Amino acid sequence: MTPLRLLPWLGIWLMTLFALLATPALAQTTTSVESETATPPAEEQASYEALADLLENEQSRQELIDVLRSQASTLPAGLEAELSPEAAAAGGNVSPEDVSLPRQLAELTSRVVTDIGGQVEQAASVVGDLFTGSGDASTFDAAAFTQAAINLGIVIVATFALFFVLRRLGKPAFAKVSRWSLTGTGLTPVLRLILCVAIAAVVDFLIVGLAYVGGNLIATFAVGETGELSTRASLFLNAFLIIELFKAVMRMLFSSHYEGLRLLPISAHEASYWNRWLARLIGMVGYGLMVAVPLVNFYLGASLGQAVGTLIMIIAFIYAVSVVLKNRVRLRGNMNAIAANTTMTASRVSLQLFARTWHLFALLYFLIVFVLTLTRPGDALPFVLFATLKTLAAVVVGLLASTFLTQTIGRRIQLSDDLRRKLPMLEHRLNSYVPNALRVLRTVILVAVIMVVLDAWGAFNLAGWYASERGAHIVGNLISVAVILIVSLGIWLALASLIEHKLNPETGTGEPSARAKTLLSLFRNALAIAMVTITGMIVLSEIGINIGPLIAGAGVLGLAIGFGAQKLVQDVITGVFIQVENAMNTGDVVTLGGITGTAERLSIRSVGIRDLSGTYHIVPFSSVDTVSNYMREYGNHVGEYGIAYRESIDDAIEQLKLAFEDLRSSQEHGFKILADLTVAGVVALADSSVNIRVVIKTTPGDQWGVGRAYNRLVKMRFDEAGIEIPFPHTTLYFGQDKTGSAPPANLRVMQQAFTIDGSPAGQPKAAELVTDDRHNPHTDDSTTKNPEHHKPDEEDV
Repeated sequence: MTPLRLLPWLGIWLMTLFALLATPALAQTTTSVESETATPPAEEQASYEALADLLENEQSRQELIDVLRSQASTLPAGLEAELSPEAAAAGGNVSPEDVSLPRQLAELTSRVVTDIGGQVEQAASVVGDLFTGSGDASTFDAAAFTQAAINLGIVIVATFALFFVLRRLGKPAFAKVSRWSLTGTGLTPVLRLILCVAIAAVVDFLIVGLAYVGGNLIATFAVGETGELSTRASLFLNAFLIIELFKAVMRMLFSSHYEGLRLLPISAHEASYWNRWLARLIGMVGYGLMVAVPLVNFYLGASLGQAVGTLIMIIAFIYAVSVVLKNRVRLRGNMNAIAANTTMTASRVSLQLFARTWHLFALLYFLIVFVLTLTRPGDALPFVLFATLKTLAAVVVGLLASTFLTQTIGRRIQLSDDLRRKLPMLEHRLNSYVPNALRVLRTVILVAVIMVVLDAWGAFNLAGWYASERGAHIVGNLISVAVILIVSLGIWLALASLIEHKLNPETGTGEPSARAKTLLSLFRNALAIAMVTITGMIVLSEIGINIGPLIAGAGVLGLAIGFGAQKLVQDVITGVFIQVENAMNTGDVVTLGGITGTAERLSIRSVGIRDLSGTYHIVPFSSVDTVSNYMREYGNHVGEYGIAYRESIDDAIEQLKLAFEDLRSSQEHGFKILADLTVAGVVALADSSVNIRVVIKTTPGDQWGVGRAYNRLVKMRFDEAGIEIPFPHTTLYFGQDKTGSAPPANLRVMQQAFTIDGSPAGQPKAAELVTDDRHNPHTDDSTTKNPEHHKPDEEDV
């Protein structure tokens, strides 16, 4: 066993020793008390009568209760009195207002040390008289001492034995509840944990209560005088009930044997360590101050009881400081590991700072408890006990509330398949709002925990602040702001979801029109801006800010911006009228500002157009004079087809109609045609062709595809019918005389030289005219094939 673990056992043995030493003085103390209290004086009888009259009067009784509660709520005032400048200035020439804080602390330390020294001297004197047989201890009865010690020991052993047996019998119940907490279904994990811990706490409290009742029965009917409960047994049993209930509360936080019954999120090893340490500390201080000290005070003397209480607190303080310093680094690492897994920045930074300074807060806490116990043992110790319990309760409730929120709304929200199909953006939008809402709620919980902790230690009066006009106003404003934000968010979600429902082709009335898509998208953007502006104004008004000057200033600023940004105003106004007149929608093929393409994005100020080459243009509406929309109601393919002058126009028109019938019967383009072919007839007698125009009415946006398919079919039909589609060529005319004969053409025929295998030996010169004689019937093939053929010269021509 390490020296650190010997400290609590040493304290327990000292308490037992002083409790047993109190037994010899029982007989004479009781006799002296009875002789002194046999005949109460007349003054005491009068005071009792006055007190009875006071309690009978309802108004005076209520005033007395209020005074007592006021005194209970200001328990640390005694310490403030001892730290006051008046107390520090007593006995000196310095005025109270000139006394410094170090002087006050020095005076307090001096009084504490003096009191401890006096307690030690008195305790030594009493113990010396006890062992030397002088003074009141001369009537020491060894037989009575032995009998009293045996009786008290029997009660203690029997009570603890019964308690351990009941704990053993309750293990299966604890194990079953713990398994259900870890593996059960039907509730969220944190709610299941709270429910199981509550059930286990009830069982634990019942075990402590049964052990307490059993100890009382043993002490009353099996030990000493039958039917009488001795003072020593009563002190121990009352202390047992309070201390073991307090340990049961600690087991709710640090359940070392049952993983599913542990409120704090720590490992089993850490829980076992801190549970043992707190159990030793609580047992040593509790049994010492609630059993040993009262017995010594009553039977041996108040001075010796104070000395025993001081010794117990010194041992407890040394033990607590040793444990804190021993675990300083290890606990810092555990807190940093928890902080690394925290998503909230404020919580992570706070945990990291607390990990570096937690030991300082712990040492300060134990020092305050030690000083208050020495200076104000009757008032300060209950105050510290209840403040500690409130602090633990606030921290645990805050952790459980944060964990519950994380497990309920912190996880990803998954909607049903049908709702996801109808509202595809709702799930994404909800999951984007939840983390921010969770951060806000965690911040509220953190602030509430801090306020409760400060109120527990008297640094902040939470009830008084809330009862004040300022506190109620702040709380009311915060609740109002929260309600406004929640309502605004709900309205936005409802309207945005309705717009998505209308835009979704799988719901509503089917595929929405381009106009509906454009107007609903613009309405959604305008709605978002309006909601943010209106909500912001209402929130500012709710927290007490006068928004009248803000609205007026915004109007003046808007007017100034309107004059300074006329182009922007023109963009907006023109855009509004374009949308009202339904000039174009998203997906339309338009021409505006000299650019033709598909409108991909429409806003209140500009339009984004993607042209045929893939270039994206942003055209402000102020530069738009004319909007040419190719996607309204229907489209026309206007085609002009030229034929040679020698061809029959009626035959050509017939072939054009046959090509249209082929187009209408095709599966790819037939459903796009809205009317029969319109033949406008001959529209031009061009230089080399006769042009015939036809018009095909199609669905909007399909006129280009239909036109390309029709051109292909017209070419195929003309080729099949032998109708010539003229192309640019030149005809040489040499003229005629009056007799109708034409003069000979002045031509020079150039022939290529061929090799033996018939391949050309060279290319003609660029400036020379080469004729092909293969189609000339007057050309002698033998001369062209003879390499020895004589080439004519200028004289021959």
